Amino acid sequence: MNTYFDHKVVWVTGASSGIGEALVKELAVKSNAKIILSSRNKDQLNAVAQRAGLEANRFFVLPLDLEDYKKMPDVVEEAVEKFGKIDILINNAGLSQRSLAIETDIEVDKRLMDIDYIGTVALTKSVLPYMVRNGGGHIAVVSSLMGIFGAPMRSSYAAAKHALHGFFDSLRAELYTKKITVTIICPGFVQTNISINALTGNGSLQGTMDDATNKGMPADVFARKMLAAIEKKKNQASIGGREVMGTYLKRFFPSLLAKIVRKAKVV
Repeated sequence: MNTYFDHKVVWVTGASSGIGEALVKELAVKSNAKIILSSRNKDQLNAVAQRAGLEANRFFVLPLDLEDYKKMPDVVEEAVEKFGKIDILINNAGLSQRSLAIETDIEVDKRLMDIDYIGTVALTKSVLPYMVRNGGGHIAVVSSLMGIFGAPMRSSYAAAKHALHGFFDSLRAELYTKKITVTIICPGFVQTNISINALTGNGSLQGTMDDATNKGMPADVFARKMLAAIEKKKNQASIGGREVMGTYLKRFFPSLLAKIVRKAKVV
């Protein structure tokens, strides 16, 4: 990892907890990269930087709300002013959902799309001109296995993640001659607060931990695997436990996957 991330400026969104915090800690220990930490909570970001042991000259806390996507050009300008460039953008921030489609208010669908898709795309588009000017870069986006196949209680979330695949697969082809790499990461179950913070049908937080999430891959293990996939410049990587098999079933045995998903627990 050292040879790829060293001497680079890496921007991690959703850095205040979970996968984002684990990525920051891994980068802090195993590289000399300068790290931009973003999420909505400035105090939490500073705490993450402190826990990661980052010296003041190695990090920059930059609050960011993906839902306020019209401000992305200004946010990116501030990021570039700090370290002079952005070598790697890791689009990790996002929000999940736990509700049946028929019981989900359309405003919840819209909010998931605004945060998980539109906000991520707006940030990426604002960063791209600087990467092109700098002669290259790397964009990573955290999707989900739900970006490959859907499941009960995840319709809004799956829709937003599917949209990410459409956009970033197209973007990869467009940027081929610009020396900008695009990597899509598809996590399975990871031990984070994603289910606690997930929206229910009326827009309120679920507030509880899913059993599958609680038993998922530790965030630090996931972060190491994710950074390895980025270093290898993979187009796409699915990372998790047995649930990753769903990606192969989707491709080769879609009818079997549909049967399994219908019988799956809805939380």
